[in-house]
Amino acid sequence: MSALHIKKGSTGHSAYNLRPTFSDVQEKHTLAVLVENEPGVLARVIGLFAGRGYNIESLTVAEVDHTGHLSRITVVTTGTPQVIEQIKAQLGRIVSVYEVHDLTVEGSSVERELAIFKVVGDGEKRVEALRLADIFRANVVDSTLNSFIFEITGAPEKIDAFADLMRPLGLSEVARTG
Repeated sequence: MSALHIKKGSTGHSAYNLRPTFSDVQEKHTLAVLVENEPGVLARVIGLFAGRGYNIESLTVAEVDHTGHLSRITVVTTGTPQVIEQIKAQLGRIVSVYEVHDLTVEGSSVERELAIFKVVGDGEKRVEALRLADIFRANVVDSTLNSFIFEITGAPEKIDAFADLMRPLGLSEVARTG
C-alpha cells in the first residue's frame, strides 16, 4: 500500500479548516431602534454600547408616535459584520425595544446632516466666506461686524468639505447633528 502524498494546508476543503471565516473589515451602519418613550430607555440602549466598548459616531432621538409613546433612536456605529449583528441582537433583547432596523442593509435611504458654523474674520476673509457659503447653499443665520454664523444641510461629505474650506477663513465653532 502506498503512502498518500498530500501537502499540509494545500486544500481549502478540509474538514478541519481552522481559518477564520469572519471579516476584519470595519463597516459603518445606521441602526433605527423603535423604543418606548419612557425615562431610562435611552440610558439602557447607550449603556449597551458603552458596556461592550462599541463606538457611537452619531446619535439622534425623536418621538415618532405621541399617542403610542414611541420614540426612534437612530445610531450610526462602526464594526465588523459580526459586531454589527451582535449589536442588533443585543438591542432586540432590551425589554422596551420594539424593533431594530439596519438601514444600511435594508435598501437605499437618505442621510443628511445639519451644521452650524461660526466664522470669525474681517475684510477679504468675510467676502470669501460669503462666496463659499453661497456655493455650498449655506444660509447666514446671524451676522456681526466680525463674524458670521452659517447653517448648512447636506451629506456628511458636503459638511466636511465646507468645514475644511472655512478653517483658513477663521472657523471658530462647529455644531453638527447626526
